[in-house]
Amino acid sequence: MSHDVPHRTILVLSAPTGAGKTTIAHRLVESDESLRFSVSHTTRLPRPGEKEGVDYHFVSREEFRDMTNKGEFLEWAQVHDHYYGTHRSEAERAYVAGEDLLLDIDVQGGLQVRTADPQAVLVFILPPSLETLLHRLGGREGEEGFDLDRRLRTALKELELADSYDYNIVNEDLDKAVSQVRCLLDVARVRLNPQADVKGRLCRQIATWLRSNNVHCR
Repeated sequence: MSHDVPHRTILVLSAPTGAGKTTIAHRLVESDESLRFSVSHTTRLPRPGEKEGVDYHFVSREEFRDMTNKGEFLEWAQVHDHYYGTHRSEAERAYVAGEDLLLDIDVQGGLQVRTADPQAVLVFILPPSLETLLHRLGGREGEEGFDLDRRLRTALKELELADSYDYNIVNEDLDKAVSQVRCLLDVARVRLNPQADVKGRLCRQIATWLRSNNVHCR
């Protein structure tokens, strides 16, 4: 990677279906001009209101398989009966624009991102209770192929991997959860971007001042 390209933070949000991670992701992007939402590719059909290129890139299984074979994905995973993946071009665009990248993906994909970028920040969103999770999942019963038992089995597997993430946040109060994730992002930005340009400029300015005032450094 060129040193002329600004470093960026990759923020990964994962959660069981219905925990609210996508809502949190959109809240973060809407309030932060330096944060880019990564639009994943998927083989599932669009849900009502979803738009191509905004919510997902909808592709066929054959197209997805071809991109996988060519190594075009930063991460990809099978979730239930469908495939999801983050195309490498999403990260490349973030690098070029000097923006941070937000990934709303499942645990399998999140751990792949950790392997590809050890400095990525992984946040797992937890529902406050089973009752809350069941209530949120109830709004999806009309979706094609919806299977509550399967969703809960998947949620159990994901929860078992939550400790592999850097942080776990309970989404009981949406505003509080968004604020907590935003704080983690701010900390990561400071950690990963130590303002080398400011440091270098200060060093040069101090050295120039010392020379102009005939002060010799020991």
